[in-house]
Amino acid sequence: MTNGTATTAGLDARLEQYRVELTGYCYRMLGSSFEAEDAVQDTMIRAWRSFDKFEGRSSLRSWLYRIATNVCLDMLTAGNKRARPMDLTESTPLARAALSPRPDNTWLEPMPDSRVLPAPADPAEAAVAKESVRLAFMAALQQLPAKQRAVLILREVLAWKAAEVAELLGTSVASVNSALQRARATLAERQQPGAGAAVSDPLDEEQKKLLDRYVAAFEGYDMSALTALLHEDAIMTMPPFDLWLTGADDITGFMTTLGAPCAGSRLVPVQVNGMPGFAQYKPDPEAGGFTPWAVQVLEISDGRITGFHCFLDTQRWFPLFGLPLRLEAESDQVEQGA
Repeated sequence: MTNGTATTAGLDARLEQYRVELTGYCYRMLGSSFEAEDAVQDTMIRAWRSFDKFEGRSSLRSWLYRIATNVCLDMLTAGNKRARPMDLTESTPLARAALSPRPDNTWLEPMPDSRVLPAPADPAEAAVAKESVRLAFMAALQQLPAKQRAVLILREVLAWKAAEVAELLGTSVASVNSALQRARATLAERQQPGAGAAVSDPLDEEQKKLLDRYVAAFEGYDMSALTALLHEDAIMTMPPFDLWLTGADDITGFMTTLGAPCAGSRLVPVQVNGMPGFAQYKPDPEAGGFTPWAVQVLEISDGRITGFHCFLDTQRWFPLFGLPLRLEAESDQVEQGA
């Protein structure tokens, strides 16, 4: 190996150690799994190309965050705010339920924990990191102007000092503090559905039992058992459709009418957005076995399921989670690859 090749390999390794945390940062900024990964790749390329200009006046990590912030701000100039169905429309009664898709770039997207959550030694840091990628918090971030979003994430999620954020953004400490105050006020005004979701890390015994009962009820398509697990105000969403339903009666009513082909599905556990989730495979009546249908994200509070979010674009989501695009009939379980 030549010295130049050794230097290149060493730089690649130094940059690569920040990939997961940078992906988490860009994901919080952009609300899109794939845009976040694109932004990080762009960040790495820019850093690699301009590394001889990096004079070490800040840490390599700070420099990479500055590049990533500029990439994200450029990507956000179009003004698109990723959303959940309940951010865009009123809840629809089951009697008027219709499946109307909206373009992919409308929606807040799911993300595997493994791609955005580094493994910090401090359990408290791990808990904050998980809370900060939950769908409700992600949706709240989307309500903020881009620079306020960056300030809030850097200050409150990543615990940067105001002076560090000011240096990164090329502004004053007073400006950073003002932006943080405005961001906090906006989030306080706009209480998001799902914001009260509370999941232990790791799951406590009651939560594990709740999830076991959920799997049994869903795979058995037992609507009475499922009703017993749902909070009276539980919400069900199904992006890319803008429909969302409230309450056990409408949710189970949908599942036995428009959603009836999901009977007999198999669920595979996944770790998604800091919450428990499942990859849902529904029966394939033509070829046998099971075909991908949704990545489910569950929100839990006070021993009940309060949110039941199904992301249906399986050709995108299952590869992202390292999941196979088919289960054979005899295969009840599959290891998650992501």
